[in-house]
Order: sequence, then C-alpha cells, then structure tokens
Amino acid sequence: RITINNKKTKTLEGKTILEAAKEARIEIPTLCFHPDLKIKSNCRLCLVEIKGKVGLSTACSTKVEPGMEVVTDSNDIDRARRSNLELLLSEHCENCGECIWKQNCQLLKLSLKYKAKINRFNHRKANLPDFQFGPSVSFNSSKCIDCRNCVEACEKQNVGFLEVRLRNNFWQTLPTNNKKKDCVYCGQCVVHCPVGALEAAKEFEEVEKPILEKGKVVVVQFAPSIRASIGEEFGLPHGSIVTGQLAAAIRQLKVNKVFDVSVGADFTTIEEANELIERLKKRESLPMFTSCCPAWVKYVEFYHPELIPNLTTVRSPHIIMGGLIKTYWSKKEKIDPKKIVVVSIMPCTSKKYEIRRNELKINGLRPVDYVLTTRELAYLLTKHDIDLKNTLPGLADHPFGDPSGAGVIYGASGGVMESALRTAYQKITQEKLSKIEFEEVRGLAETKVASIKFSDQTLKVAVVNGLGNAEKILQELKRNHRKYDYVEVMACPGGCIGGGGQPVPTNNTIRQERAKALYKIDAKKEIRTANENPELKEVYQDFLFQDEIRKSICYTKFFLKKKEN
Repeated sequence: RITINNKKTKTLEGKTILEAAKEARIEIPTLCFHPDLKIKSNCRLCLVEIKGKVGLSTACSTKVEPGMEVVTDSNDIDRARRSNLELLLSEHCENCGECIWKQNCQLLKLSLKYKAKINRFNHRKANLPDFQFGPSVSFNSSKCIDCRNCVEACEKQNVGFLEVRLRNNFWQTLPTNNKKKDCVYCGQCVVHCPVGALEAAKEFEEVEKPILEKGKVVVVQFAPSIRASIGEEFGLPHGSIVTGQLAAAIRQLKVNKVFDVSVGADFTTIEEANELIERLKKRESLPMFTSCCPAWVKYVEFYHPELIPNLTTVRSPHIIMGGLIKTYWSKKEKIDPKKIVVVSIMPCTSKKYEIRRNELKINGLRPVDYVLTTRELAYLLTKHDIDLKNTLPGLADHPFGDPSGAGVIYGASGGVMESALRTAYQKITQEKLSKIEFEEVRGLAETKVASIKFSDQTLKVAVVNGLGNAEKILQELKRNHRKYDYVEVMACPGGCIGGGGQPVPTNNTIRQERAKALYKIDAKKEIRTANENPELKEVYQDFLFQDEIRKSICYTKFFLKKKEN
C-alpha cells in the first residue's frame, strides 16, 4: 500500500513508482523510458518527491516500499523538470516540420507544459554531422539527447553497430568503427529514439516526381501490416483495420493502380512450401530459414555466412509482386515495363536496402523502384490533405487485390510460418485442414517452438522475433543442427507489426493490437490458404507454369556481405 498525490493505492512489491502511478492512472512525464528497454534514468523528467527523503527521485528507477508517500507535482518538481528540459533542448537541434514524432512529440509537449526556454543554453551540438546507414536509416546527431536507447536497441539485436564513445572532448552516440560489426537496417534504433534523431531515409519527395511525369505508370502496393497500423497516424485506435480506406486514400494521390502485397505473400507461401517439402524429402540444407525479412538476411550474410544455404531462396512478397507487375501485368495491359514505377509501402526500413540488391533484377529492371515506410505514406497523404480517417473505403485493383487470409497474417510474428504450414500440410497429406489455425506459432513471445504432425511426419519448427533471440537459436543449432526443420525469423519485435517504419510509439501492447487485427481479418476471410486463392491460380495457369519464368520472378540468391557502413 502506497500513497501517490494523496491517493491511496495498492501495487506489487518490486514495481517502480512509475509503474504504480500508471496503474493508478496518474501521469508522470518520461522521455527516455521505453518498456522494451532497461531503465537508464537519463532524461531526469520523471522526478518525484518521496516523504522523508531529501531531494528528488526518478520514478522510473525507484522501487515502491510499503507506506511510501509520493508527490508527482510541486513547485520544486516543476522547476527541476523545466531545468532538465532546457538542458535537453540544448542538445536537440529542432526540425519539427519533418520529424518522426511530429504528431506526438513528448519533448515539445513537456517544453510547452513546463514553459521551458528553448534557447536558454547555447546549442552544443549545432555542428555535429549527419550519418546515413546504407539507403535505409539516417542519423542526425545534432538532435541526439544521449538517452542511449538506440544503443541498447542495437545491442538487443546482437548487432552493436551504434555505440557511445569520446569524440571532440565529449561522449557521443556514433556508428562503430569495428570492422566486424555492421548495420542490418532493421530500424529498431528509429522506433526507440524519443526525439527523432534517427529516421528512415526519406523518399516521398522522389516518389512524387513520377506521379507528375507524363508517360509514367505508377503502381503502389501496400504490405500486410500497414492496414492495421497506419490508422494510428490519423488518430485512430491501435489496431484499427483500414484496408479499404488505405486503398482509396492511396488512389487519391493520382497513382494508376493500387495492389495488395498480401497477394504477393500468397505467392511466397506457395513457393516456400514447395521448397520446404523438397528439402524435407532430400533432408538437405535443414533447417530451412525464412528469408522475407531483409534485415535478417543481411544479418546471416554478414554475421553467419555459413548459414546462407539454409535461407529459403524464395523472394519476399513485394519483390515477387514487383516482378509480376513488370512482366505478367505489363504484358497483359500492353504497357512497356520501363514506364512502370512500382512503389512499395512497407512497415520496414530494411526494405529500402532490399530493393537495391542487383540479383533481384528482371530483364535489367528492379522489381520495386521505391519503398516508403508507413510513416512516410502518412506524411505524404497529410501533405496532400488526404485524411485517411474520413476517406470512404475502396478496393485494391485486380489481379493483385484480393489475398487469402494466410497472406494477411504475414505481418505478425509466426504469420509466414503459419501460412506455409497451411499450404504444406495440404500438399503433403492431400487433405484439407480440419483446423486452419496453427496457434502454437502465434503471439509475441520472443521464441515459439512447436512440433507439427503431418500425417506420419512430425515437423519441428521455431518462430523467432528479434535478432538477439535469433542468435540464441543459432547457437542451439550449432550444438544440434537437427533440432529444427523450419525456422521463421523476423528482425523486429512482434514481426512486421513492430517494424522500423511503423508509427511511433511502438511497444508490446500496441504490437498486440496490430497483430490481433490481422488475425481478425484472416478469420473472416472465405479463402484462408494461399493455394486456394483464385487470383494466384489465374497467374500460375497463364504465366508461371513455365519453370524458367517462375524461377526468375520468385527465386533469388544470397551472398557473403562485407562491411558497408
């Protein structure tokens, strides 16, 4: 039993004052605190008074004690918070117009609330450099407030590309010089930065050029998870399903076609299920790892090149779709593929890197020309006065507009695995599943392990989200390489729903709501397995029946990677 602001409340032993206050619905301001990460007490904004204790204490790091009496607002607290905000502002070069946190900036809200003077102290980071990590992530070090969230997020991914070191007489967050460490472009540093110092490399201005260019045919395709996350950028609750509004809003940008990448996920599912069955028959290159997450692929290519043969060679959904748009669809519509510009809307920063892989080219053309993150699309829609929340729903275009339920759940951790298992089961047993859901591989647990019975065969599978957790599985496989037959790895917590290009803030509660929305869509779908999707059957019958064409569009190769950043 404790008291907060004269309000008596109960909480569990071991919790912090901040946690107890949240339970009692009492707001304490924070900036550096993130539920995914360790408590650092760096921003000093959650200061509180504790009766009987001299000075102020940080609520995020102070554990509750029986009978504790806490005050969260007083003149002394306000004065301390104002001073700390002014010190933080001296490290943060403001660029509010294009910031990732523009809609929900805690630093700005708190500065206004406590009447902090933005220019009270000289800006000590005004001349610090900008960094670009591949084509995916940019880091404006003059905005960094040294909370070190990005460093920990990178360490949790077992990457360690960002570090704190002494430079020009003071400690700074910087990319490492260690040749054995490199960025994998997952963007977890971005979604854990509280002040927008890290951001996806912006491409929305480039995307607008072909829309206005005469003779160009602009095709936009959106990823499975976007339909359950982009609504947050327009004030809708977490996990709001906006598939129809999304298709209609994109069309208002005056693009030529809007397709659904979940259909591409159905293609990936069929080919991946085929490859898995073939490997199981031959008992070769097992376990088979998924490869639709380019950050995970880069991690394998750089940190574990010995495992490259274990990656499925099937291309990711939006890459297969881009290839089909510039071959099958362009031929059908009698459009020169060189005039087609494909834009993918992704929850991911590493997809910006993926589209530049030369081995993905078909007839000398990149399948996808641009990648915009969820946040970038929201910015572009807002710029053109398109309010997704109040947009009347529409439909994505045929022949890539109606996915199976299996294609939609790709956006959640375990979705790729479940989709492939649904199809593989039918192909192996020649029977329909009596229960379509593989709940063993669902959920936000860091690692999920299951044994799936297929007739007289048992498939040992693992689903991992977060590269640090993937590393644990890889170490297990070193000790016993037969432990698993099939492993899904997504670099980001929760899978694509927690991707580096998703709306902020992102935490487990929000990820859970986004995932629930995708499974809800799947449950309501009439067709829930990729191999039963009539749109796919049409394409396979008319075009992909030729092995040479199918392999050029649906398959790829991977290579040892050297340090790029």
